[in-house]
Amino acid sequence: MRVNGLDIAYDDEGSGPPVVLVHGHPFDRSLWRPQVERLSGVYRFIVPDLRGYGETRLVSGGMGAMPDTTPLGVFADDLVALLDRLGLERVVLGGLSMGGQIVMEVHRAHPERVGALILADTFPEAETPAGREARRAAAERVLREGMGPYADEVLDRMITPRNVRELPEVAEHVLRMMRGTPPEGAAAALRGRAERPDYLGSLARVAVPALVVVGAEDEYTPVEVARRLHAVIPGSTLAVVDGAGHLPNLERPEAFTGVVERFLAEVFREAGEAAR
Repeated sequence: MRVNGLDIAYDDEGSGPPVVLVHGHPFDRSLWRPQVERLSGVYRFIVPDLRGYGETRLVSGGMGAMPDTTPLGVFADDLVALLDRLGLERVVLGGLSMGGQIVMEVHRAHPERVGALILADTFPEAETPAGREARRAAAERVLREGMGPYADEVLDRMITPRNVRELPEVAEHVLRMMRGTPPEGAAAALRGRAERPDYLGSLARVAVPALVVVGAEDEYTPVEVARRLHAVIPGSTLAVVDGAGHLPNLERPEAFTGVVERFLAEVFREAGEAAR
């Protein structure tokens, strides 16, 4: 679908209340395949590839025409434009890692579009000075070397070293997504995330159901970060997925999807009661 100068690639599967899931960096929409396959009999899932990732392309110029920086606000505007084209006023919005930060930006800028939040393995504060420099350096590296060395280096932080060994199909899926990401898109997003704002203020004003979920062994966004998010968001639910790192939806898909399934059932049970 063409929006905001993009041909956005997305999956639209199932029927029922709409749920939009946003992948993180450096992945694509196949990140969410276990959840869509299990729950699309009950919910309608809209799962896009972000600008600069997967099969989404600029209308002219290809990925080589990517800007140097893609702020989180640009990703958020793309999502809202997609919702507009699909005629969806209000959705459950979920995201993992960078996807969670994009979800937080949508909520900050367009809270009326969000009926519930799912925030997985994500970080709400602004980047530190050291973190900004590290992201800028990583952007230069992927442009210089391509995604392969970066992917190989971070694999056992994306999923736990034990799961790299014991879940080879998951490890191969994660590597395939990372290696397949266009370096220009990844670099632009890394620079954009270096300049991200602090979302704690807007999260403290959340007035819809919210689920915070994290892998128990996540090194990038440890459990204490999820507990901080949970403490800030009024009435939120916290779930910790044992035996998983930064990608619990792939490492422990049954446990993660079960948490999401119970949350969505409660959200729409309460919505139905409110409508009566």
